[in-house]
Amino acid sequence: MTIRPGRVGAVAIGRNEGERLKRCLSTLVPQADRVVYVDSGSSDGSMAFARALGVAVATLDPAVPFTAARARNEGFAALMALGEFDHVQFVDGDCGIEPGWIDAARDTLDADPALGIVTGWRTEIEPARNVYHALCEVEWHRPPGEITACGGDMMVRAAAFRAAGGFDGTIIASEDEEFCLRLRERTGLLVRRIPRVMTRHDAAMTRIGEWWRRAVRTGHGFAEVGRLHPCHFLRERRRAWFYGLGLPVLALGGATAGLWWLFALALLAYAVNGVRTARGLVRAGLEPGNAWRQAGFLVLSKFPNLQGMLTYHVRRLRRLPMRIIEYK
Repeated sequence: MTIRPGRVGAVAIGRNEGERLKRCLSTLVPQADRVVYVDSGSSDGSMAFARALGVAVATLDPAVPFTAARARNEGFAALMALGEFDHVQFVDGDCGIEPGWIDAARDTLDADPALGIVTGWRTEIEPARNVYHALCEVEWHRPPGEITACGGDMMVRAAAFRAAGGFDGTIIASEDEEFCLRLRERTGLLVRRIPRVMTRHDAAMTRIGEWWRRAVRTGHGFAEVGRLHPCHFLRERRRAWFYGLGLPVLALGGATAGLWWLFALALLAYAVNGVRTARGLVRAGLEPGNAWRQAGFLVLSKFPNLQGMLTYHVRRLRRLPMRIIEYK
């Protein structure tokens, strides 16, 4: 008896991605059974290019704040209006799908009914371009196997997506991780990362301000998702509070009171953290010079992470809308 492989539809989301979207859709169309592109107010001809490839296009109502979660939900609904699909590949418009990925992920889901989500490795197309791209490359590469959550590039069992209730459209950062957590809680299905390149990403970061805003958004996600799932991002939140606020207060208090040993202790804590991080990166295979540069940025990232966490809590307490934080 021949088992029919599951039909795979794909949802790509983006806003003014330009050439990156062209690469995304051009790599996706030959692999998926049907593709939907969801546009969040682009002005660069993205929708026209998508339609020229035969991709269905959905647009978000600008009267409601844009979020990646909302775009993915509307993409799922638009896809299902075109037909019935067993699995859905979600991908960000700045990523190209690696040849063979769709078949590999579909086969993995078809072979194991205990799985709800399959993901792989995202990699930078120019990891050596600058330290910002190098940081992303290290961030993307994580061990394969059963995992708690993953990023927005994922293949999801359609029935599991419905059972989980889709993405939370109000979350502006780390909505993908929150979705994975909720899917696992509601369905009991697992998330697996298979040892295969899934997407090639273009961070397109060239300035420290872009990196800083991206780290602010990450911190916002730590706080926003952490409030819904207190055990998730717990270590990340503690590190941001300690290195972003606790040590600076200690250093400033010591300097103000003339207790210079307290000031020196705070600086020593940053130095120890940097050395430990650099050594870990070297053990992971990075060249020492690159590892030390990345370690410095990872230590520095606790400050914008804390800024993002505080931004979330101020917005929440003042009942302000949660608007997306764009870094490019």
